[in-house]
Amino acid sequence: MRLHPRTQAARESIFPKMSGLAARLQAVNLGQGFPSNPPPPFLLEAVARALGRHDQYAPPAGLPALREALAEEFGVEPDNVVVTSGATEAIHVLVQSLVGPGDELVVLEPFFDVYLPDAFLAGAEARLVRLELGEQGFRLDPLALEGAITPRTRALLLNAPMNPTGLVFREEELRGIADLARRHDLFLISDEVYDELYFGERPPRLRAFAPERTFTVGSAGKRLEATGYRVGWIVGPKEYMPILAGMRQWTSFSAPSPLQAGVAEALRVARREGFYEALRESYRKRRDLLLFGLRSLGLRAYEPQGTYFLMAELPGWDAFRLLEAARVALIPASAFYREDPPFYLFRFAFCKSEEELSLALERLAPVVNSPA
Repeated sequence: MRLHPRTQAARESIFPKMSGLAARLQAVNLGQGFPSNPPPPFLLEAVARALGRHDQYAPPAGLPALREALAEEFGVEPDNVVVTSGATEAIHVLVQSLVGPGDELVVLEPFFDVYLPDAFLAGAEARLVRLELGEQGFRLDPLALEGAITPRTRALLLNAPMNPTGLVFREEELRGIADLARRHDLFLISDEVYDELYFGERPPRLRAFAPERTFTVGSAGKRLEATGYRVGWIVGPKEYMPILAGMRQWTSFSAPSPLQAGVAEALRVARREGFYEALRESYRKRRDLLLFGLRSLGLRAYEPQGTYFLMAELPGWDAFRLLEAARVALIPASAFYREDPPFYLFRFAFCKSEEELSLALERLAPVVNSPA
């Protein structure tokens, strides 16, 4: 007997594989994007208070307290919010709900690895628009984006700030994307899990320009340094949210209730006490340590404007040989491209301690410019 072809979408990702090898080789893991910092104490305390009080199923749309906290932040009503088991489930629920067999989903390339499997599982075709890479880094060609749209296109999936490139889209770019969606009557899925990790002025949200068709995805795990909590959300047009909540009943049904309650309290504390500002400053220092360290080794490294990832070139190397030679784990660009990836390009995660980043640079120094 053979498995159904759709199981091809469930093949193991390179991310846990690299993390497993990194642990075995005692390598510095700059591959998988989980922070070295522990969650903030106010989150741990809030979750501890929730235990014994919120221990049964939450509604599929989410615990009311969390929906209310998010509604306050986004300036909407709680009915505009659906809570999910992490942003990965949010993307899955949206793609399964908004596109189907014969439809097309436009995705920017390089892309986060769950996007294409979700399109495949929905029976839809992913049409890719590759970002251009020049001296100043990655940029979106709006003409290429419009050229990818056909009569079968139903939705456009955008990641902003963008993993793996660190790109932050400008207001005029987001406004142009919103106008394009209106002209072609497209849904917009805006994956904004790194919304609090940016290094310039606060970028606008895509939903500001097309709230009637935009679904914003967020993540408590990225904001609060707790990626294992698996609490995410969707903020979108009210009329569609019951459908998304209904789809949730056939996935995880609901995110863990005590974690939802703890996150609801912690989101308010984080904003009130300046947690995000301190987090950004911490990541700015670590970004600069890694960025300038790589450049001092003679490598071309592209400065990210957001997220906790940067892309750099290591010509002649592949990720597994580099892991063995330098004991530093990275993710190759091939994980983010469907075909013809730039094989010299790698993603570095700087959500690690300064000590880990310095050790990674120390280990890379004698290796990267030697024959591969």
